Amino acid sequence: MVQKKFDKPTMQRLPVAQAATASAFPMLPTLGVGTLDSYIAYVNRVPMLSAAEELHLAQEFRRTENVDAAKTLVLSHLRLVVSVARQYLGYGIPHADLIQEGNIGLMKAVKRYDPNNGARLVSYAIHWIKAEIHEYILKNWRLVKTATTKAQRKLFFNLRSNKPTLSALTPSEVDALAKALDVKGSDVKEMEMRLAGGDIALEGDDSDDESAYAPIQWLADNTQEPTARIASAEADALQGPRLDQALMSLDERSRNIVQSRWLAMDAEGNGTKTLHDLAAEYGISAERVRQIETAALKKMRGLLEAQAA
Repeated sequence: MVQKKFDKPTMQRLPVAQAATASAFPMLPTLGVGTLDSYIAYVNRVPMLSAAEELHLAQEFRRTENVDAAKTLVLSHLRLVVSVARQYLGYGIPHADLIQEGNIGLMKAVKRYDPNNGARLVSYAIHWIKAEIHEYILKNWRLVKTATTKAQRKLFFNLRSNKPTLSALTPSEVDALAKALDVKGSDVKEMEMRLAGGDIALEGDDSDDESAYAPIQWLADNTQEPTARIASAEADALQGPRLDQALMSLDERSRNIVQSRWLAMDAEGNGTKTLHDLAAEYGISAERVRQIETAALKKMRGLLEAQAA
């Protein structure tokens, strides 16, 4: 059989017998360093099938699993995928990735399509194309999964198009959207907040800007640094058993003076008693209290240093 060749970009519709052969369609070009524009230009040149051609190919594929028939059905609907994918560019996902996922949905639709139901393939395939694109967006739009239930998915893909303005929703607008989408008002508020937020790199960018401050620096726990932990353990030991032992080595008056001046603090961080308070308590001069305090602290310091050595 001699196949008809097409030299012009605009191809004529083929007879049913010829359309059933996938080779009647031009092969996808090998793009190498090609662009998305060249792919879109190609799929827009692929001829569309008539209802009779589509029915014949679909019946042949279901009856004989002819891969060429399925291929022809897929190629003739690639422009549909491009059109549907373009509707989801607002989510920040590359158009090429959306088209790729939509093509997977189209192939699934062709595999499951039953021409005896009376519906055209385009009506059946659009559901599968959108389903694959939706799933891909939800998996890749945010690091943290955004929508997990059916109601959340519906809200995710309809909130932007149903918002009356670009500003934050007012309480009345929240109630109206919740009623229109059949969800709770709290779900509308939460989804709006999550859509407005963005992912932030934990470690920031690779620039040499010294003023840059990455979120990882907010989460740093310096208390777990080895030298800090050793110092903390030493401080705990000094303020615990070692300090008690040093205090017990003092006589009762010296111990009471040290505790009143250094260990018992008021709300402002000062000792609860002054030198004059202690002088009046023991019937001695304030200078004598200071001398006792100095001698007691010197003795305690010597004992603590000896224990740490």
